[in-house]
Amino acid sequence: MTYVIAYDVGTTGVKTCLFSVDKTISLLKSAQQGYGLTILPDGGAEQDAEAWWAAMAATTRQVLKDGPVTPEQVAGISFCSQMQGLVLVDQDGVPVRNPMSYMDQRAKAELKAGIAHGLQIAGANVGKLITSLRLTGAVSSSVKDPLWKYKWVEAHEPENFRRVWKWLDVKEYLILRCTGEAVMTRDSAYATFLYDTRPGHQGWSETLTRMFGVNPAHLPRICEATDAAGGLTARAAADLGLCPGTPVFGGGGDATLIGVGAGATRVGDTHIYCGTSGWVITVTDRQMVDVTAMIAAIVGAQPGRFNYFAEMETAGKCLEWVKDHLALDEIGIYLSKQDVAESQEAVYTSLYDYMTETVRDVPPGSGGVIFTPWLHGNRCPFEDPNAAGMFFNIRLETGKTELINAVLEGTCYHLRWMLECQEKKLRTSDPVRFVGGGALSDVTCQRLADITGRRVEVVESPQNVGAVGAAAVIAVGLGLIPSLDAVGEFIPVSTRYQPDPAKFRAYAPYYAAFKRLYRDNRKSFRLINGLGAKEEALCQKKS
Repeated sequence: MTYVIAYDVGTTGVKTCLFSVDKTISLLKSAQQGYGLTILPDGGAEQDAEAWWAAMAATTRQVLKDGPVTPEQVAGISFCSQMQGLVLVDQDGVPVRNPMSYMDQRAKAELKAGIAHGLQIAGANVGKLITSLRLTGAVSSSVKDPLWKYKWVEAHEPENFRRVWKWLDVKEYLILRCTGEAVMTRDSAYATFLYDTRPGHQGWSETLTRMFGVNPAHLPRICEATDAAGGLTARAAADLGLCPGTPVFGGGGDATLIGVGAGATRVGDTHIYCGTSGWVITVTDRQMVDVTAMIAAIVGAQPGRFNYFAEMETAGKCLEWVKDHLALDEIGIYLSKQDVAESQEAVYTSLYDYMTETVRDVPPGSGGVIFTPWLHGNRCPFEDPNAAGMFFNIRLETGKTELINAVLEGTCYHLRWMLECQEKKLRTSDPVRFVGGGALSDVTCQRLADITGRRVEVVESPQNVGAVGAAAVIAVGLGLIPSLDAVGEFIPVSTRYQPDPAKFRAYAPYYAAFKRLYRDNRKSFRLINGLGAKEEALCQKKS
């Protein structure tokens, strides 16, 4: 039996998981601790690197407290992390300023000067667009991309910028803090859009660093997810309560390792994730892009493999909205009038279980009500920040159970839409692996099977698959698993759901209507939401 520790480093906190690796990868203990996200009035979003480290240290000690594993038995550590942050460090490995979150949107002027000028296609300069697509298969065209954050610091904080030694992402900073080594895994390097993905050219692109004015000396050594970047230094080991020299592996970003933790690592494997956001990813051995559907193949954890990635901004977040605005008020009133032990809710582990159990027997179509899960705009198969959620076709007989069920169905409709868009370019798998917090509900799992017409498989602890993926890359790095292709053999399926053909047919007209709703309301979304943004900009300009 081998023991490893994986850190799931998110925007709001870290979850530290202790695993055993034998015939399966099994979660033994976990602990989590939150930290802050500072939102600034100019669009900034920053975090405190010391808070990341403090949370890591505290939770590591928690999972080791009172056994069953001693520090000496921990064979390796690694990370599954939020991506596209910017951590600029000096020669001593100390951040020259607070790390900038992927949410930071201050670099509008830098984006415009860097790529949104001259003759353009899709908002990008033609020459730079073509060059970027040829070398990377993508282009840095969002104000949230780390390239423009880097340029913002250069323009607005020259004193800090002069002190920069290396440009790192979140987990790369933590690896540096652990080992003293400045590295970046290939998926993080790709997310800078400065990484040449062409066969035989993989590495930092001199052409792109020169074109965008990036100092190549700032870019760290690239390593694989399964590589040991180094061993824990004595100082880091003392902070974490681990042994000096414990191997620290590269790991990966959440979009990279959640699929690994789902056991979906072979070419053609498809997994669906439903957490705060949602996505459909199919593993492929070639780069591809569908510009019309906003789907692209991004670098994965395995050399020569890509994740064909379709994303929706809000998935499980929609159910959270329902909990807060449609369910919690009345449930709260009910519970206040009765002892909790006497209420139905007491037999469920969470309010989410209670809600989904309530809608278990609602027939397909929610009495004709359709919900659009675009509560923060949308990315795929259409990109529109003005798109919004709505309940369509409410009638006098519509009740809250139909509305709550419509939210589950609407999220599944959208996941099916992205799955079918992927089918236009490659063959997706049947069954699909379903992971994330949404997969904890058997009602949601069955809805997904019935709406997509696919068999759905769920693994143990589907909400922890990012950390499982980080544990898997350690196991491969240690030689306990022969390759990432074989990871699925160590992550058994716990539950399977078969689609009901009659329900699949019953959903057909509702799904067809769902796909029409954006097209039919696009102008109205722009008129209301786009107009508000323009008026706000005009007011700011006048002031």
